[in-house]
Amino acid sequence: MKSTIGVSALALLFLGGLWLVAAPFVVGYQPRGDEWSDATVNDVWVGGLLTAGAFAALVAYAADALRELTRRD
Repeated sequence: MKSTIGVSALALLFLGGLWLVAAPFVVGYQPRGDEWSDATVNDVWVGGLLTAGAFAALVAYAADALRELTRRD
């Protein structure tokens, strides 16, 4: 079976990306109703890209693991 270290790293990247997207609103440095600051825009874009990349890698890993399981007889 493949290493779980890679899956753990991808899961942490995914969670880190989610945190970057949510942080401006959870921590409160983006006031409600105001125009988004440059820091908020940056956090949302970087977090979204990080989350999407980690999710795509996790899906590819899962597909590869399923493919490997179906080849075993």
